[in-house]
Amino acid sequence: MIEVKLPDGAVMKVSSGTTPMEIAESISSGLARNVLSAAYNDKTVEANTPLVENGDLVLYTWDQKEGKQAFWHSSAHILAQALEEQYPGIQLTIGPAIENGFYYDIDPGDHTVTEKDFGLLEKRMLEIAREKHPFVLRSISKSDALAHYTDQKNSYKVELIENLEDGSITFCDHSDFTDLCRGGHLPHTGFVKAVKLTNIAGAYWRGDESNTQLTRIYGISFPKQKLLTEYLNMLEEAKKRDHRKLGAELGLFTFSKKVGQGLPLWLPKGAALRERLEQFLKEAQRKAGYEQVVSPHIGHKDLYVTSGHYEKYGADSFQPIKTPADDEEFLLKPMNCPHHCEIYASSNMSYRDLPIRYAEFGTVYRYEQSGELHGLTRVRGFTQDDAHIFCTPEQLNEEFKAVIDLVLYVFGSLGFEDFTAQVSLRDPEKPEKYIGNTENWDKAEKAIINAAQEKGLNYVIETGEAAFYGPKLDFMVKDALGRSWQLGTIQVDYNLPERFDLSYKGSDNEFHRPIMIHRAPFGSMERFVAILLEHTGGNFPLWLTPKQVNILCVSEKHEKYAKKVSELLENAEIRALVDNRNETIGKKIRESEVSKVPYMIVVGEQEAHQNMVSVREHGGKDHGSMPVSEFVSLLQGVVDQELKTFEP
Repeated sequence: MIEVKLPDGAVMKVSSGTTPMEIAESISSGLARNVLSAAYNDKTVEANTPLVENGDLVLYTWDQKEGKQAFWHSSAHILAQALEEQYPGIQLTIGPAIENGFYYDIDPGDHTVTEKDFGLLEKRMLEIAREKHPFVLRSISKSDALAHYTDQKNSYKVELIENLEDGSITFCDHSDFTDLCRGGHLPHTGFVKAVKLTNIAGAYWRGDESNTQLTRIYGISFPKQKLLTEYLNMLEEAKKRDHRKLGAELGLFTFSKKVGQGLPLWLPKGAALRERLEQFLKEAQRKAGYEQVVSPHIGHKDLYVTSGHYEKYGADSFQPIKTPADDEEFLLKPMNCPHHCEIYASSNMSYRDLPIRYAEFGTVYRYEQSGELHGLTRVRGFTQDDAHIFCTPEQLNEEFKAVIDLVLYVFGSLGFEDFTAQVSLRDPEKPEKYIGNTENWDKAEKAIINAAQEKGLNYVIETGEAAFYGPKLDFMVKDALGRSWQLGTIQVDYNLPERFDLSYKGSDNEFHRPIMIHRAPFGSMERFVAILLEHTGGNFPLWLTPKQVNILCVSEKHEKYAKKVSELLENAEIRALVDNRNETIGKKIRESEVSKVPYMIVVGEQEAHQNMVSVREHGGKDHGSMPVSEFVSLLQGVVDQELKTFEP
């Protein structure tokens, strides 16, 4: 007998060799019908894996991320089988689950795979699924694994196996299909009820442009047809909300090949939007005791060698800029924090001066691969709403919690209310990824977890997601379409103060090392605007939108009164524009709707005579006629409600 502990603390005594699925069946038949995969002692196992030692068992269903990962990973196997049948002689490479769905990379050889083939592939995948083939994971020796794929002339699988240790290699079988795999599968193919292949693209083997270009087929699958229908509807809505489409329609930003890929150009309306976001956060930061600083766009290479950024980010940065001087090199800055460390170091700090809070909207540069660039969400030059807090160990907890309050204020004011906090820790098995000693890492990780608990955050822990210099608290926000995005981040750093030899004089007259908090509620201005555009569909909060009111003249003879109304609104700090074009009022209203201006007011003979305005809200709501002063009060009330509801 062995003891199996469940997440609720219950302990079951079962015979050695009992499987997770059998345990699920002993709990309830309903649970067993929904179990997709499991973990035992923090290791992913199959639902039919015999358990032979005491341990902790977690059963995963569709409702858990791990359940979906097993579902989509298994679906990738089904896709691979269908591809081999449809295109004999192709070479399979890898086929992982991703955040939404799965893909499989293949070398098609003499075949040409196109989206026209998706229908046949989907049909065959569903046929395989309905046959309910069990997924069976089996160990295989390295020599036998190599022989298997050498016989198939699959050099890609051979290369993967050559880098694996003998005794750690497993194959997964279902039907008459076999694939190299580490595990994490459904009990059988029958769980898959709906499939959609979504895209086809090129991808280099192992992500290296010098390697062979493969064909990547993306797909997604579900346990119910209804879920697929809902997903496809969401995709259609996402197309309408694509920030690249909306950005062009609303005249916010553009790109130019002559300027360079991944370097956005902000148009007047977009620049006004950015300015309002900056002013909003600057005012909140001013109240919280931050001081604005400004640092240059470049720095001496030695600065980033000291910080560790050159070692960790050098391959993804623009190449060094050589000057006329011998052996002198500069870099476009990949991060603002080394500059802020030098600002701190320029003064002799005492414990009485701390905490110091430096804030900057600083533009940084990363040389992202051209294939990874995507609108504003992945660019080569972006502006971070960066700040760095230098504090004593005694101040760390309160300072960290104050930053959490600021992030929540930003999210609330912009309508991001559905989020999860992610505590991102180092990977203890890959110490080479990080700088600093274990003791400081332990203290930093503990500080973040304590602050998250004290603030009552709904948080999860993700191992291996820390920055190279410290752990962090990332905010994963769900948008209006249910998609998750990583926006705000807060990081605790003991290492950069050490590398830059930063200090303050304590009350004991001895020098001590400050602790550094990195934080960025927006993350990057570019990415934040992109996500905000898609979240709101371009219907920004009234306080933020570049143009709040369109004043529509019924005819040219009402232009004088329209300008008078415009001046009254501007005096009340309401952003308005007079539309006095020689067009019908109906056309002006339609165009104002398309441009998503929150309010429009119509002025004609009656309004001018009565000193009134006729108010219409975006979306069609008619507020009727009212005095300008009443309209001003209406808008000010909306703005106050948007901002004051979420005061930090």
